[in-house]
Amino acid sequence: MAHFAEIVNGIVARVIVVSNADTASNGVEDGAIGAAFCHNLLGGEWVQTSYNGNIRFNYAGIGYTYDTARDAFIAPKPFASWVLDEATCRWGAPVPMPSEGGPWAWDEGTESWIAV
Repeated sequence: MAHFAEIVNGIVARVIVVSNADTASNGVEDGAIGAAFCHNLLGGEWVQTSYNGNIRFNYAGIGYTYDTARDAFIAPKPFASWVLDEATCRWGAPVPMPSEGGPWAWDEGTESWIAV
């Protein structure tokens, strides 16, 4: 099974599952074929996504951004202070989480990790 995300104004509106038979030519999967199948069936713009993150960095979720320049799905920014890791296209705290103690939660007011 293949997964495709509908993109509306750069944002993921929905994610659907498509049969591999509808995404392949001569038994070889092709994301463009699957995107065209989705478009012909439902209209709109469709981009393939993957549970294991082997394409487009992250599995698409509703509300994620599809960044065409990076060809990546990016989750909504969880906190104003967090920064995007260009290597993974995931958000991270500006301060590493402590490796001992915890459990830890991010406190945006102090921009630090607090034990909870």
